[in-house]
Amino acid sequence: MPEAIRTDIAHNARVWNYWLGGKDHYPVDTAVGEQVTSFYPSIGEVARADRLFLGRAVSYLAGEAGLRQFLDVGTGLPTADNTHQVAQRIAPDARIVYVDNDPVVLAHARALLTGTPEGRTAYIDADAHDPDRILREAGLTLDLDRPVALMLLGILNFVADTAEAREIVRTLLDALPAGSHLALTHPTLELGGEGNKAAMAFWNENATPPITARTGAEFASFLDGLEVLEPGIVSCAQWRGEGPSVAQFGAVAVKR
Repeated sequence: MPEAIRTDIAHNARVWNYWLGGKDHYPVDTAVGEQVTSFYPSIGEVARADRLFLGRAVSYLAGEAGLRQFLDVGTGLPTADNTHQVAQRIAPDARIVYVDNDPVVLAHARALLTGTPEGRTAYIDADAHDPDRILREAGLTLDLDRPVALMLLGILNFVADTAEAREIVRTLLDALPAGSHLALTHPTLELGGEGNKAAMAFWNENATPPITARTGAEFASFLDGLEVLEPGIVSCAQWRGEGPSVAQFGAVAVKR
């Protein structure tokens, strides 16, 4: 039975949509989004920078890196230039599997996240805490014996325990062959984000799921054993981009 849509508590996917200027949110999401912005005025810039990072990373992965398979965990609500659109503009035969567990996201994804005739786009209703299920269902669409681009953009911050978050990354990557890539973003109180502490505290009291910021060292630990590509671990706005720095780490790495 489908999970009921909660309109009495703010949800990250919908608040993120509000910050990006979308329309798929409820009054409670708007109220929390505005309150968070009052604590941390640059949160909208973080959301936009993360989205632009997605476009640049997927363009690199489908273009220069030559990948044709994408596993996007923590999809969020569809906006412009979703992963499949960016990838399939470059490679119409690209296959993309989206993963999220919010019923609003699920409804929109089924309606809007459709790809090219040459490629394939699928959606998995699953939680990031269950990587084995993600892999099992992704294998129905993707060939996990061929390189995959694993997208974990702004999702590990909803896994409170850092050791568990590392284990999720390891489980997913261990199932993928050499040549696979990891694209990763994560909020931090570094990079000028110290002012985000009060905003995150408010969020954790008034919205779901709760969020955890991490240091640069903790972020780097998710990339252990991988070759981090230039320009390394930077603000996501500055990963092969020229935007002003935001308090969100970004990196792309390859499994050798």
